[in-house]
Amino acid sequence: MNENAKYNIIKKLIESNGNKQRAAVQINCTVRHINRMIKGYKEQGKAFFIHGNRGRKPVHALDDSTKHTIVDLYRTKYKDTNLTHFSELLEEFEGIKVSSNTIHSIILQEFILSPKAKRTSKEALHTKLKDMQKSTKSKKQARVIQSSILAIEDAHPRRPRCAYFGEMLQMDASLHPWFGREKSQLHIAVDDATGDIVGAYFDAQETLNGYYHVLEQILKTYGIPYMFYTDRRTVFEYNKKNPLLLKRILLLNSVMPANS
Repeated sequence: MNENAKYNIIKKLIESNGNKQRAAVQINCTVRHINRMIKGYKEQGKAFFIHGNRGRKPVHALDDSTKHTIVDLYRTKYKDTNLTHFSELLEEFEGIKVSSNTIHSIILQEFILSPKAKRTSKEALHTKLKDMQKSTKSKKQARVIQSSILAIEDAHPRRPRCAYFGEMLQMDASLHPWFGREKSQLHIAVDDATGDIVGAYFDAQETLNGYYHVLEQILKTYGIPYMFYTDRRTVFEYNKKNPLLLKRILLLNSVMPANS
């Protein structure tokens, strides 16, 4: 999301005394970061968003220790987060302030691809690694390169997105300290074709009730989608001891047409 879009969301939030949690979902950030943007808007107006990334250290200004820390956190604690969100988590919880572009440069130096990397990016990195493997004289470096090549080759190919809005909604839950130190689960539904968030609900744990609230938002706002994708979440598994549950759950399998 570009800075102008963030500005419009925060502007509307302040003018309408809106919901900070909803704004956080729209921007894909924490409520604490929303509060920082509100403060910046009140103090600087639109200039805060235009110049919001200034003052951050460029990639070459970071010491090796910080770079290694960033790579390690991306591989472990914040695995599978997108780079924008990862940048915000680093600043908020690790005290490391770097842009998503800087992070991208750092992880590429370690031959790591974003979870959302396109096939062309994977192919380009694969070709680069093959060329490096041919030219290197260091056995240690060759082993590192070969490991990176295998990681790319073993990665599951991303299926193409659906063509139409409402054709398939992906539902998942994400555990993070959204509101401070205590962690909570964000239940969320995203349209596969557009990437738009169509429903969201916070709860202490991942629960069927949380998904019920998300489903209610979807039905009231958009109507019935054609298909849900749940990645075989255990919360959707059918309990044979409670046959009445079958009538209450729309999503029993990992992929199930909503009109079936």
